[in-house]
Amino acid sequence: MEPMNATHTPAQKTDLAVTHVLAQLLERLEHSPVPVGPEQYRSVVMHLVDEFRDVAPGDGLGQLLDAYPAAAEVYESMNYQHAGLCRSGLDASLAAELAAKAAIDRAKHRAEPDTAHGQG
Repeated sequence: MEPMNATHTPAQKTDLAVTHVLAQLLERLEHSPVPVGPEQYRSVVMHLVDEFRDVAPGDGLGQLLDAYPAAAEVYESMNYQHAGLCRSGLDASLAAELAAKAAIDRAKHRAEPDTAHGQG
């Protein structure tokens, strides 16, 4: 008979209970009003890294990362070589790019009559 805490770890797990607890703990450490020891912080991050290695990507993981920004940074750092800043705000970046393009277009259109006026 196996001990109760024995696990059969599949290639990628979908149960995020432990990952959720670690992400929540890391978030608390990040916002702690009292100083946190570096060993405690490092321990939580390393356990979270171990969990992320086994977690299957999907909606559950996405929701967890959206809820816990500190964990999302750890996840993004782990996957940077494959996906760059995959968790960074793409919507915000795209919106800023579109706003900048619109501002540049408006500025061009305002400038056109001035340049034509000087050629008379």
